[in-house]
Amino acid sequence: MDPPTLPFTEAELNKAGLLGEGVSEFAAQAVKTMTEHPELLKLSLFALECIDLQGQQRKGPSSPRLPGSPALGDVTMSSSLSALTFASGATVVSGHSPDVYERMSYYNGITGDSDHPELVYRSDFLTTCFPRRVGRYAHIPVKSLRGVFDTPLNSVWDTVGPQIRDLIKAHKIHWSSVDPARFFTHGPPGEEKGSLGPVVIWVGVIPGSTSSDTAHDVSQGILELLLKNGIEGVVVEWREAVLRRLAGPPLMRHVGSGNATHYVRRFLTALLGVPLATEEMEEEDAQGTLTLWFHENKDNDGNPSDKVYGVSNCHVLRKNTTVEYEHKDGATKDHVRVSGMHRFQRGLDEITRAIADHSILADLWARKIVKLQAKEGQDPENVKAIRWTRRKLDDENEAIADLEALHGEVTKYWSNIKLHRNIGHVQYAPAITVDDEGGTLYTSDWAAFLAAEAKVKGEFEGNIVDLGSKYSPQDLPAMFYPLGGGPTTFKFPEETKLQIEGCVTKEDLASPAEFDSEGQRCLIVGKSGNTTDLTVGRYAGLVSFTLNEVGIESVELGIYNSGNKTVEVFSAKGDSGSLIWHMKNGKARIVGQLHSGQNKGGSTSNHVTYCTPGWYFLGQIKKKFKYADFYRTTWSA
Repeated sequence: MDPPTLPFTEAELNKAGLLGEGVSEFAAQAVKTMTEHPELLKLSLFALECIDLQGQQRKGPSSPRLPGSPALGDVTMSSSLSALTFASGATVVSGHSPDVYERMSYYNGITGDSDHPELVYRSDFLTTCFPRRVGRYAHIPVKSLRGVFDTPLNSVWDTVGPQIRDLIKAHKIHWSSVDPARFFTHGPPGEEKGSLGPVVIWVGVIPGSTSSDTAHDVSQGILELLLKNGIEGVVVEWREAVLRRLAGPPLMRHVGSGNATHYVRRFLTALLGVPLATEEMEEEDAQGTLTLWFHENKDNDGNPSDKVYGVSNCHVLRKNTTVEYEHKDGATKDHVRVSGMHRFQRGLDEITRAIADHSILADLWARKIVKLQAKEGQDPENVKAIRWTRRKLDDENEAIADLEALHGEVTKYWSNIKLHRNIGHVQYAPAITVDDEGGTLYTSDWAAFLAAEAKVKGEFEGNIVDLGSKYSPQDLPAMFYPLGGGPTTFKFPEETKLQIEGCVTKEDLASPAEFDSEGQRCLIVGKSGNTTDLTVGRYAGLVSFTLNEVGIESVELGIYNSGNKTVEVFSAKGDSGSLIWHMKNGKARIVGQLHSGQNKGGSTSNHVTYCTPGWYFLGQIKKKFKYADFYRTTWSA
């Protein structure tokens, strides 16, 4: 009997980089299994290359954290603080300054990584001590952000909030935001209990611009202003923070979670969260996210219209955001593309990683079958185990075949951004403005592109959020209704497709019906974005006041990071335009359009995300497209 052989020549393996000492352990094992048991494991050369690539990446120093590993812990903070000495007599800049340890670790946890902002000053520094770190492996407090509901501040914030902002401006502070917040401090590992802190006036300032002495002086004025309005027990905290804008054939069909390509094909579908880029900004590879679709229904003269438009931020679709733009018939079109260069490559990488993952599992099941078959006594239980394992192997082989077919389709029919990925052209983009005239100071940062019927119509389903497979049907409802044992009206939708069916009102935001596990009122929101995919956050409870890098003030809805078992960042650069939504009475309703976030500076994680209220955002669209319908589920009426 001839010895088993691989279906590839030595030259083919060598060309693919699958021979020699540099081959990853996973790839070498798969080749060995295929050589010894070709009847069980029949991977393609491409699948082996995917395994090897993934194995090489895991060897590197920047390997991604494996699923299920802690997103935040004492080790993270310890590593970033290890070079510092925390003697009790450490030198401080002034009597109002936190020491280095408190400054760097006070907000530990709120971004889910070590990118939390640094503390500048807090008004309760004399009455509330920050726990000291004792011992090399001592617990460092972990915090997460909560919204402000049902407090005396809520009833006066519309008056007091602008006064606080103006007080800060009067002192010529280089501020970036004024946010209402509360912080929940989690108990040490192994302990479920934690504590909810007082209401905080959370002031963001440009890094290096404000001393703790100045923050102290201004805070006294803020506390005095609050006291005059009958508000006591509030703490003023200052942190360093920078406001940032987060900017072929028909589109692919959405498939159910039972299909292995479900998650990795999302960047080329027509569902909300699809990544967008424009021809005008191709060189910058600037990208954002589809907010929603709407039907024009009638033009402004009342004539029937079958046009469908897509919406994102103005700063996503236009380079010059200071002037109004409207495409005229015959003029050159600024094409809108699904997935810019960077996002397209990321999509391909996700497919190859998925092929590698399923191939590694196929190798595992094949070796398990060999081990089971080698047993001398083949009792019923062993035979049952072999049948079960063969089904697992068959499932992995089917998944690999589907993923390889998808990879081939994407590289063949979608690679050319000019020929394959145009899904429309920018039709109308009003300049980015702040509502001074109406007095709301809400940001208007939107633009509309006319969808190409040939590209979008075939798989159009309206404004659908793909919930994907990131969270289980058990975990996601629990995140939106975090009070254990409380009412849960969120039913996980079939095929993971969540239909947007309305818009929340100002009253809905002011008094949500949900309570968290600490018994505090909360409003949990979700979004699906180009960069961070599906994430869950908490509305701040009261509006925030912001100042951007060019000196424009605005009023925004603030969203704080949240998560399932650990905090995760709600948004990142590239998520601009994402639709933020909330579940009410089992239905998904629009909260707002995401346009910016705030981090501690540089390429760091956002600790606050900002959006324009949904009712205002939709109203601005209707000023231009007065018959717009945002909730149709078919292309044609």
